[in-house]
Amino acid sequence: MVTARDVARESGVSISTVSRALAEPDRVAAETRDRVLAAATRLGYRPNRAASGLRAGRTGALGLVVPDLENPYFASVTKGVQARARQTGHAVFVVDAGEDPELETELVLGLHAQTDGVVLCSPRAIEADLEVLGSAPAVLVNLRVDGVPSVTSSDIAGMLLAAEHLRALGHRRIAYVGGPERSWSDARRREGLAIAQARYPEIEVVAVGSFRPHVAGGRAAADLVVASGATAVLAYNDLVAVGLVDRLRARGVVVPHDLSVVGFDDTFVATLASPPLTTVRTDLARLGATAVDRLVAVLDARRRRDRGLAVSDGPEASEPVTELDVELVVRDSTTVAAPTPTTVNAPQEAS
Repeated sequence: MVTARDVARESGVSISTVSRALAEPDRVAAETRDRVLAAATRLGYRPNRAASGLRAGRTGALGLVVPDLENPYFASVTKGVQARARQTGHAVFVVDAGEDPELETELVLGLHAQTDGVVLCSPRAIEADLEVLGSAPAVLVNLRVDGVPSVTSSDIAGMLLAAEHLRALGHRRIAYVGGPERSWSDARRREGLAIAQARYPEIEVVAVGSFRPHVAGGRAAADLVVASGATAVLAYNDLVAVGLVDRLRARGVVVPHDLSVVGFDDTFVATLASPPLTTVRTDLARLGATAVDRLVAVLDARRRRDRGLAVSDGPEASEPVTELDVELVVRDSTTVAAPTPTTVNAPQEAS
């Protein structure tokens, strides 16, 4: 599939210039525009229909880009975005990038032409996405980039809550099953665990690696968790925790009596698991709604400036990052640590 990135490379310009040449040709020098169009024709590039039209005025629509709608985390955030957008009088175009960074940028290019602003949820190609958007309004969810408003949950505090819970139950050797290596959230959660270990030196955290943020990732990590000798395990998210429990059951390891398991996010799968998962809860619908509030505030401020009106203080003028609180939800997948077996010397027979 030919992408905007290919056209940019062929014509010797940036992706953002390709975007403007296709969506706002009047903003591009004629020579550059002709070179981009010639490259697109030569490569057989077919842009989104909306991306090939002129962008003009207010559309009354917002865009939302997510990496995987089958993941319950992103499905819940999407519901929050849609509900708040309706309340603010906006339609929402939702696109699923299928964990494909190049496709994600292509989708962002299309949304740029048919929306007033875009919410990027856990973007996988953030530099290319922002280059395409240029100065267009955007809000990030679950990621921080200088100069771009963002909404996150308190991952560090969440991991501290989970570690303190397991410590209170007597667990001293705790495994962590991480998410993708380049995941911003995973880095924050590891930071939280490092703080917990420094605060409670009696805790030993064993990182068993980085895994796909799906059930299959949890299954793949389970044997390593057992081999680590840990009495409890913290999972990157609820899906990974479900995979862990499934594989542990197949090995005859009983959760929580043999091994306690903690998830993250409190998606709907947490209550469907057997046993139901102890997990760190983020209000995902509120996360999405807050992202819409931030984006609408940016749009309103820009419109006021365009009309020469004063811009009142609000979310756009406040801190660039809005961080939502989290809480620990205790269910049946955690319990007190099993006592460590002690070796008793057998009495010696009399000679």
